Amino acid sequence: MNNPGPTLSDFGHDPLWITIIKAVAIFVFLMLGVLMGVWTERKLISRMQHRYGPNRAGKFGLLQTVADGLKMGLKEDLMPRTVDKVIYFLAPIIIAVPAFLAFSVVPFGPMVWMFGHRTPLQLTDLPVAVLLVLATASIGVYGIVLAGWGSRSPYAILGGLRSSAQVVSYEIAMGLSFVAVFLNAGTLSTSEIVAKQAGGGTWDILGLHIPTPSWYVFSLIPSFLIYAVCMLGETNRVPFDLPEGEGELVGGFHTEYSSSLKFAMFMLAEYVNVFTVSAMAITLFFGGWRAPWPISLWDGANTGWWPMLWFFAKLVIAFGFFVWVRASLPRVRYDQLMAFGWKVLIPLNLVWILLAATFKALRLPETDRMGIMAFGAVVIIVAFVVWLRFDTVNQRRREARAAQVEEEFEQLREEPAAGGFPVPALDLPHYHGAVPAARVPTDAKEVTSGSN
Repeated sequence: MNNPGPTLSDFGHDPLWITIIKAVAIFVFLMLGVLMGVWTERKLISRMQHRYGPNRAGKFGLLQTVADGLKMGLKEDLMPRTVDKVIYFLAPIIIAVPAFLAFSVVPFGPMVWMFGHRTPLQLTDLPVAVLLVLATASIGVYGIVLAGWGSRSPYAILGGLRSSAQVVSYEIAMGLSFVAVFLNAGTLSTSEIVAKQAGGGTWDILGLHIPTPSWYVFSLIPSFLIYAVCMLGETNRVPFDLPEGEGELVGGFHTEYSSSLKFAMFMLAEYVNVFTVSAMAITLFFGGWRAPWPISLWDGANTGWWPMLWFFAKLVIAFGFFVWVRASLPRVRYDQLMAFGWKVLIPLNLVWILLAATFKALRLPETDRMGIMAFGAVVIIVAFVVWLRFDTVNQRRREARAAQVEEEFEQLREEPAAGGFPVPALDLPHYHGAVPAARVPTDAKEVTSGSN
């Protein structure tokens, strides 16, 4: 059964008590999801690394995260003397609250009956709901920056600055990866984007009728791949966890926060953000709450409360992707992180948006297809000429750099101390091929031990 789901006109009619029930349900779901997410991540990584993981507190260690949460909530809250107390206290709140707000526009299912009222399985929706998610994500970085600034610690400030630069870079690429989805769906509403993926269509070009799948992950695969990378950069997860870089920055922006309730809020915000970007990937690219094939062949798969099960199953798979990446990839250098965001992801996004817009224009009725194709060919030729020009310049720079390095090596071969580095004396006997003589024991104890 093809259930298109709710539209924007279906929102804003719920009684206040149903809205409160929805908000509380989302909050409880996220809190329980964080508890299960921490346990799942520990167990999966431990199995990947051939160890057990939590297996003592509760059956299979299920109560381990509950014990950790109680410990952090009841632990003495220490506050260093030199911190800015107001900013130091507000930073964890600023980073945690937007993480929960972003989930308010995520669709969990179609229209259902709840206590005698017909209501959508979604807290609210807006004509620009996806932009609300991007806005809340950009607000969350203020909590990281203020945590470093309010701590008045050089390590914490470095972590906050790293995070601000990283989130700005990867949020631009993330926003651009949504543009192709907006062009195909014709809307920025999350519920209507899911409705647009209700069934496949056809692509009519040059007299050919090419069937297209319903989920945008197939028709817009470049956008999804770019978004998958940006998910890791936006949530500060491995291999892009440079803001926390405990190996080089002690603990990053939360260095001065002890393992108390404030630190728990930082961890809570991280996992909720992981759930949020995963839910947006499901909504924009994987059909949202719609059942995958072949479950979709069942007439009642996309009606009632069943779609919540498909949504949660997709969310679990997406979270498993985060864990798999963390267990598999090492942390990258900061210059590699920034270069990849600005020099690779953003240019690729712009090129793909141009191609997606061209394909969209070719599918419109009464369109001068030959003119569009000629314009696209001119743009491609110009881009190729510009790339060839700059690639030649880069090649010359690489050759000049290699020649400079070779010249420095030649100079060091002739005069080892020319580089200013401390060089050990090179006139020892073994440097000239002399074999050192056998050591003769001079101590009686050595003679005795040797005879024994």
